[in-house]
Amino acid sequence: MNGFRKSIAAGAIAGSMLVGGVAGAVLYGATTIAASAATTAAATAATTPSTPAAAPGKFMPNETAAHEATESAAREAQENAGQVPTVP
Repeated sequence: MNGFRKSIAAGAIAGSMLVGGVAGAVLYGATTIAASAATTAAATAATTPSTPAAAPGKFMPNETAAHEATESAAREAQENAGQVPTVP
């Protein structure tokens, strides 16, 4: 009888692991779908750069007014020279 109880316990454990795995996969899928659906056009527009796309390997400075107001003269000089800024 002891072997029978072990088999029942093993089956219960395996079944609960299977149900838990399926439930976890469903919840994970639902959260990723909800997260992607929460993206709005305003959020997409906020992350889209206002400057034209640069060629690969070419430095393209950030010339937005908000960025320009916070940068130092040394950084602006490097950007104007086409260099990747090394100063804050």
